[in-house]
Amino acid sequence: MITIIAAVAENRAIGFENKLIYWLPNDLKRFKALTTGHTIIMGSNTFRSLPKGPLPNRRNVVLTRKGQAPLLSPQGGKTKPSPVGELEGAEVFPSLECALKSCRPDEEVFIIGGASVYQQAIGIADRLCLTEIHNVPAQADTFFPDYSDWHETAREEHVKDERHAFDYAFVEYRRV
Repeated sequence: MITIIAAVAENRAIGFENKLIYWLPNDLKRFKALTTGHTIIMGSNTFRSLPKGPLPNRRNVVLTRKGQAPLLSPQGGKTKPSPVGELEGAEVFPSLECALKSCRPDEEVFIIGGASVYQQAIGIADRLCLTEIHNVPAQADTFFPDYSDWHETAREEHVKDERHAFDYAFVEYRRV
């Protein structure tokens, strides 16, 4: 199963200057709970934006258009280029298609960003797990693809509180 997971504003904004727009602790807890133990696929900018590098207890897969990454030998030397390489604790693939081919048929895969990876995956994903923030940010330069043709299957509303500056909802969608 391929699941796209993201936090989106009412105008589908997801980022500004390669950073998340919203910091919602419950969204981060949900993200961790859903993705732990599974494969996460992301673009190289998303990977570089992770504050502590690869996310633990997950298979981190990074997509890059910058050619093939070299594999590192156990002695630290580089071997010949391969479509699968290493990037600071992550596997590297040149395309979403190649990355998905490396996954088992029964594996749950989460697409975690950024915008271009979401755009590539929206046509093949089975499920969307979105945190919809009831707000439109003042600044945004990255947006989630249109998902108006998906069917909502679950919604859990939350009101702002001392740790969450905005009302938000955890929403699950399936393809119509």
